[in-house]
Amino acid sequence: MTDAKPSALPAHPDDLTPAWLSEVLGASVQSVELLDHAFSTNQRARIALSYEDGHAGPASLFVKLAPLDEGHRAMIGAIGMGEREAQFFADVSGSIDLRVPHCYFAGAAGDDFVLLLEDLTTSGCRFSQGEWGVSADAAAVALEELARFHARFESETERDTVAPWLRQPDRSPGSEATSGLMRFVLDQNADVLSDTYKAIGELYVEHHARFHALWDEGPRTYVHGDLHIGNVFLDGDRVGFLDWGLSKTSTHLRDVSYFLTMSVDVEARRANERALLETYVGALASAGGATIDLEHAWQTHRLQASYTVIATFLAYMPSYADSDGVALSEGLLRHANAAIEDLEVVDAIRTVL
Repeated sequence: MTDAKPSALPAHPDDLTPAWLSEVLGASVQSVELLDHAFSTNQRARIALSYEDGHAGPASLFVKLAPLDEGHRAMIGAIGMGEREAQFFADVSGSIDLRVPHCYFAGAAGDDFVLLLEDLTTSGCRFSQGEWGVSADAAAVALEELARFHARFESETERDTVAPWLRQPDRSPGSEATSGLMRFVLDQNADVLSDTYKAIGELYVEHHARFHALWDEGPRTYVHGDLHIGNVFLDGDRVGFLDWGLSKTSTHLRDVSYFLTMSVDVEARRANERALLETYVGALASAGGATIDLEHAWQTHRLQASYTVIATFLAYMPSYADSDGVALSEGLLRHANAAIEDLEVVDAIRTVL
């Protein structure tokens, strides 16, 4: 990744000029062609580049930019998602064994951010909008890799050395504000929500602060924080990890449970869930990390699975109905509804409440 500090960050793919790209890539870019431009949580684009010196840099790049809509842009800026992902790629990504995209530039200023990342499509990587999930074998390897990552960052000293910005206060919306949105979704969609989904939503509205405490309870490490199927990819049979904008200090099983419920193929999860949890806790201990009892991990997994409702209810908000993320939202809802039924999450939550 370049150390360049450009004076202004592009707000639109049209602003990715040869001059700006030459500055941040450290190579003389001759021309830029926009291959694709899509909108969901952020702007996503693919660009093709040619260079004055021939093959002086990547032939294409995947670009992430702040949303164009001012309200959405302000919300993402307030949460700090773009800034956090830029921090991850600037300070962390190059020193870990997880498969993540190579980063050529990461910058953030105010509500603006720009990431110039490896174009994974050129190497045949596969992406899902929920039409397929990660296999049990691939999930087992991913959990072993994730366990080693978690074990390393259990060390507060390591976190402070590599990612001191993890000490910054969490800028996510408070539970009170989120519960208000949940109330709206429950009231407006009562005829389409499953009884289990509605039950968890109602419990969240009543006990929202307790839910957030439960999801954060346990030993501390650096977590990705958003491991659903849209934020992972397959490089051959290896799982890679995208979108680190919600990464933070929390507890290991927050990542593990969310990955199992929202990335792994539903039938594969059902057939291998306990074995995959056992793989993770064994790999964590082998890497020198925390010792987690398997039965405790299972009960925690059931509680963590309630987060799938909070993570997906925004799909019912009117602003998401016209976005490019509709297909993914539908896929995530299928995963969430299957998990909360299979794991009897309502009973698990009521027991601790």
